[in-house]
Amino acid sequence: MLPKPTANWSLQDWLAYQEQLHPTVIELGLERVRRVATRLGLLQAPPLTIIVGGTNGKGSTTTLLALIYRESGLQVGAYTSPHLYRYNERVAINGSPVDDAALCRAFVAIEQARAGDSLSYFEFGTLAALWLFREAKVDVQVLEVGLGGRLDAVNILDADAALVTQIGLDHQDWLGEGRDAIGREKAGIFRAARPAVIADRAPPQGLLQAAASTQAQAIRFDLSDYGYQVEPQGWRWQTRELQSPLLPLPALAGAHQLDNAAAAIALTQCLQPRLPVTWQAIERALRSLRLPGRMEARGRFLLDVGHNAEAAEALALQLKQSQQPVLWLVGILADKPIEAIAAALSPVVQQAITCSLPGPRGLSAQALATRLGHTGMAALAGGEPAAALALALQRAAPEQLILISGSFLTVAAISPLISHD
Repeated sequence: MLPKPTANWSLQDWLAYQEQLHPTVIELGLERVRRVATRLGLLQAPPLTIIVGGTNGKGSTTTLLALIYRESGLQVGAYTSPHLYRYNERVAINGSPVDDAALCRAFVAIEQARAGDSLSYFEFGTLAALWLFREAKVDVQVLEVGLGGRLDAVNILDADAALVTQIGLDHQDWLGEGRDAIGREKAGIFRAARPAVIADRAPPQGLLQAAASTQAQAIRFDLSDYGYQVEPQGWRWQTRELQSPLLPLPALAGAHQLDNAAAAIALTQCLQPRLPVTWQAIERALRSLRLPGRMEARGRFLLDVGHNAEAAEALALQLKQSQQPVLWLVGILADKPIEAIAAALSPVVQQAITCSLPGPRGLSAQALATRLGHTGMAALAGGEPAAALALALQRAAPEQLILISGSFLTVAAISPLISHD
């Protein structure tokens, strides 16, 4: 029997309740969440809505879009997931995570509107974000898809514009096997006659076919729609008719961030008649773009939350350019493509130290070390995160970079244990 929520519940009380409320952690489908949203009035005249989907790059693209509109003087809500350190990170208004009291207020309203409908943890959070954005009277809300697109909770809204980043092989148990099937699900956020920016340089046919079927206004990278050119002092976004002034590189590291930034700019240009932005606002946003755990350099450490093969390939490319020897401190969930991640990083990693991750999907340090060893990588089991960090510091040569990656959980556990210098 679940406890009955009370007005004095803390945020942690509410989150524990939500984890127990729904029989499965993930249940794709919009019927239940749409009914509750309707009772809350969230589908009536919502703020201008941008939805960002894809496999990799969703978080940084969502963050950049929100920054551009903030720098343009607009009131902006941004919804992202998962969080790295605190749940509050998921719901930000004008760049600041909302406080516990605001989230609890939203959860009370949602609980009263449920009327017997069961909601998952993610669905509760999505409705809370929409409720708080409406309360704050934001001009624009930028919503990151949690899983897939077509049946994800954010898709109860008809996006005024949508953007899909790179498509990779992740969550195939839920989205179907192969990039075509995954692409079709991701394209579910597109709407007829509305801008649909496709950032992937080689999008799967399934995504393109779904976009055409929806009759969305597809805008593709380097297909006479938009592109960019890199120059010694920066880069320029361009179309056949338009070229930007020289722009600074995104403050987030990684060559792939240019593709994400170019797609974000393409979307802002599509919405220019409704939400005007200047190149000066875009320049300020690019300079101030920050996102913890995305190729985050911290002294001799590099932290990255990427947890699939495509993210590992982007990380490996960045590490090759630095030409620095690497020791890898890693924890990965059991259902992730561990061997493919290891294959991408093995050319740049000299040794791996593994750490255990909690929960039913968690993998012990010893089990992960064994799997990495089977790929030919030298790996030692480090135990719990603090012990693994101690072993990594003991084993690392003075000139070695210590890469901390594999999961949000890994970075969240080890980041507080290392210096911010």
